[in-house]
Amino acid sequence: MTKPRGGAGRPPRVLLLGGTSEIGLAILSALDLVKDVEVILAGRDAQRLEAAGKTLHRPVIVARYDAMDTAGHQDFADEICAGGVPDLVIAATGVLIPQERAEGDVRLAATMIETNFTGHVTALLAFGERMRERGSGTIVVLSSVAAVRPRKFNSVYGAAKAGLDAFARGYADELHGSGVRLLLVRPGFVTGRMTAGMTPAPLATTPEAVGAAVAAALLRGRKSTVWVPAPLAGLATAMRLIPRPVWRKIAR
Repeated sequence: MTKPRGGAGRPPRVLLLGGTSEIGLAILSALDLVKDVEVILAGRDAQRLEAAGKTLHRPVIVARYDAMDTAGHQDFADEICAGGVPDLVIAATGVLIPQERAEGDVRLAATMIETNFTGHVTALLAFGERMRERGSGTIVVLSSVAAVRPRKFNSVYGAAKAGLDAFARGYADELHGSGVRLLLVRPGFVTGRMTAGMTPAPLATTPEAVGAAVAAALLRGRKSTVWVPAPLAGLATAMRLIPRPVWRKIAR
């Protein structure tokens, strides 16, 4: 994929699930999309979506989307695709709730799992099938280094990301040869709204850096997985090899 390309004479369409996501918006900015590309920002809060659209300095379409409303995802996909199957879908919905709060209120744990994992699966299956029917399209899935080996202070978040990561790898294999590409993105600690007040982990990055790395991978069209920053791939390998008794003692 060099740029999102429309079909049958229509302009290209780009859909951002989690339309106020700092990383998702950074990807759109880094792609430097031409004016005729239709950008759809999907999320729950119309006012925040409109404000997010202004940061892109281009017209956007706002669509209501709730990652936790899995029963409505097929209808949502059908509604969006009625105007043209998106050429690029960026799955950027996510929430990070401190582990201690999730332990005190297990409904918050469910929110993390449904938002960071289950909702992605149902929405991406719906859009992926329409892309496969057409024979083209690109899906970007935002995973995390937390998926490599969940830690004691973020076991719920890490488990949700691990599930999403596993789904994305398996679904990418299923889509292979269909004309639909899935790009899996594994950032490290990203400084921004979601991590405000937290101490940055080693190899911390920014939404802009993730956006630039993803845009570069999309434009080159070769990679299936992107680590941000790139040295994080080596660190992740080392993380897998640490003995469990030692792993338990690591604070962060």
